[in-house]
Amino acid sequence: MPELPEVETIARVLRDGSCDYQTSIIGCQVTSAALLWEHTLAAPSPGEFQKLVAGQTIRSLSRRGKFLVFSLTDLTLLIHLRMSGDMRVESTYADTGEARSLEKHDRLALEFSSGQRLVFNDTRKFGRAWLVKDPAQVLGRLGPEPLDGTLTSEIFFSMLHRRSRLLKPLLMDQSFIAGLGNIYTDEALHLAKLHPLAGSDQITQEQSARLLAAIREVLSEGIRRNGASIDWVYRGGDFQNHFRVYGRSGCPCPVCGTLIERLVVGQRGTHICPNCQKIA
Repeated sequence: MPELPEVETIARVLRDGSCDYQTSIIGCQVTSAALLWEHTLAAPSPGEFQKLVAGQTIRSLSRRGKFLVFSLTDLTLLIHLRMSGDMRVESTYADTGEARSLEKHDRLALEFSSGQRLVFNDTRKFGRAWLVKDPAQVLGRLGPEPLDGTLTSEIFFSMLHRRSRLLKPLLMDQSFIAGLGNIYTDEALHLAKLHPLAGSDQITQEQSARLLAAIREVLSEGIRRNGASIDWVYRGGDFQNHFRVYGRSGCPCPVCGTLIERLVVGQRGTHICPNCQKIA
């Protein structure tokens, strides 16, 4: 958490503005950077980062998997929010004219010539940032985007059968397919009526097509609802009010009424309907 829909929502807010802060950061020029916890920066060194990022202008902002991708003048800033990361844009100065202090868990801040700043807040300190010339250095290992139309059901079926792994851990492997985490994997598997412990190389073509369609449906719905807000980390979405199985152990399945069960798959809490998602 955050997963693809949450990261996509954050990217959209930063790119287009929001009700709280209507100004986009596109076109903003960085004047300086404050690195408040050095381990947030994966590359380059802190001194090199501060020297290189100054003077860069944000040309565009996109998402790749769970990464935020800031295309700068001639470099790329990549940020992975991991478990507890969040981003905000704020004025450098408060309404009183006094400099606005950074918050307790702020790890990285970019000051803009416009008087704004972009802040990376990360309570658990797992998030990371990279400033690179070639984003493929970091993003090159990612699998295809699940919402990319070039990922056909035939290609997806072939991908599943090239691996011999349990279905849920494979779907959460970012080198297999980018952007899925615990929440949306559980939701997609339930919608596709597939058990998380099923073997990927045992999935039929019909099941594979159903699974890909389910992944796209839950991700698209998650994006439409601005993601899921299930703790203090990510706020503003309401997809949590429409979960089919995730976090609903002991509640009736929305399809058949059977009580949802929680099991552990790949060391992750997993939620299924034992009736809808039978394992062969």
